[in-house]
Amino acid sequence: MTVHKNLVAGDWQDGARAKENINPSDISDIVGEYAQADGATVEAAIGAAKAAAPAWGASTPQQRFDLLDAVGTEILARKEELGQLLSREEGKTLPEGIGEVMRAGAVFKFFAGEALRITGDKIASVRPGVDVEVTREALGVVGIITPWNFPIAIPAWKIAPALAYGNAVVFKPASLAPGCAWAIADILAKAGVPEGVFNLVMGSGGVVGSALLDHSDVAGISFTGSVETGRQVAARCAARLAKVQLEMGGKNPFVVLDDADLDTAVNCAVNGAFFSTGQRCTASSRLIVTEGIHDRFVDGVVSSIQALKVDDALAQGTQIGPVVDEEQLVKNLEYLEVGKGEGAKLAWGGERLNRDKTGFYMAPALFTEANNSMRISREEIFGPVASVIRVKDYDEALAVANDTEFGLSSGICTTSLKYASHFKANAEAGMVMVNLPTAGVDYHVPFGGRKGSSYGSREQGRYAAEFYTTVKTAYTAP
Repeated sequence: MTVHKNLVAGDWQDGARAKENINPSDISDIVGEYAQADGATVEAAIGAAKAAAPAWGASTPQQRFDLLDAVGTEILARKEELGQLLSREEGKTLPEGIGEVMRAGAVFKFFAGEALRITGDKIASVRPGVDVEVTREALGVVGIITPWNFPIAIPAWKIAPALAYGNAVVFKPASLAPGCAWAIADILAKAGVPEGVFNLVMGSGGVVGSALLDHSDVAGISFTGSVETGRQVAARCAARLAKVQLEMGGKNPFVVLDDADLDTAVNCAVNGAFFSTGQRCTASSRLIVTEGIHDRFVDGVVSSIQALKVDDALAQGTQIGPVVDEEQLVKNLEYLEVGKGEGAKLAWGGERLNRDKTGFYMAPALFTEANNSMRISREEIFGPVASVIRVKDYDEALAVANDTEFGLSSGICTTSLKYASHFKANAEAGMVMVNLPTAGVDYHVPFGGRKGSSYGSREQGRYAAEFYTTVKTAYTAP
């Protein structure tokens, strides 16, 4: 089997060893072998990025537009192929995989346009005859570390703005899903990215990630992953005063009020909690429901998830694919025992499933009779598991929704403009959804949260400039 290599200074390089990329729908299917970088390879990649950064930072907006637009066009042209690769390596259903690829292509095209729209200010000085200009400049070398659950979209929304604003990139993708990352690198290389401007180094966090965090030539780190790892990233970047951007976990609430449209509430809850196998930081894992609609809502959700088809991600009609790997599946099953031990009732699902192909399949699980003090209501499970918490009214629902260390996405289902408006203003989250699933956001607007979910400036949209650039104020006297 051909080994997919690291990209360093425009050259495809072998690693210290190779790692198999396994299909979670069919563990006998090896997606590919991917080279694992050692410390010397990471050092070379950072050196190449440092050497290439000045020229790329001084390149014209047209040059950056042309590159990113070409990459976006290629990704979109290959959406079926890349969508199949994504579903095969990560476990999303094929429609979800293709949808994610299309989002990645759109992100590259959006930031192609942003390269032409980098603005500044010319401000009158308080001193006569002095001109003041405020401009944005690239950071220099940016380290990008991404997770496995969105293996093409998250890399796209970090790499595209980094390049659009004139930075050189050293990119470390998740070891569990390197295939889409390698495809992006290959597309960038073929599109003519200058040597050293973009570098791909695949491997473990302990080797590759650690080297990026501690290197004095890496001006900024953009990281998406667990809270525990994010805290380590923040501490190590702070120790050398490097810029850092963190997107971490969520324990997102979805509030259902008595006046909600029942079908809308059930559809939003099932989509937000269980689609993509619940492996989304924006998943609605806490379903906070007022008393008047509680029983009908639970019946509707149970009926809906019972009808979901859990199977091979590439099989026609599959609605829920497998969990990403054995370790995650075991963790999910352990949380089911935790929930039952805490007194929650497993209303339906949760068992490991056997299918025609051996994979990491799990029935979506719904707990009822949960409360907000339980571990299943406090800790991010990152699987197809949700808990229903009964509350008496809107005020209690809002209090429970905000009672969490996280603050990424928060949702409400109601027909009341009063409650919808109050919730938007008072939900302690970076993103608020009304009559929509908590998961599912646009690519051209800011993404991020509060509290333990995010740290640093927002990702995506025009707000990405806050991280990937630094502001310079220049004074000129006659």
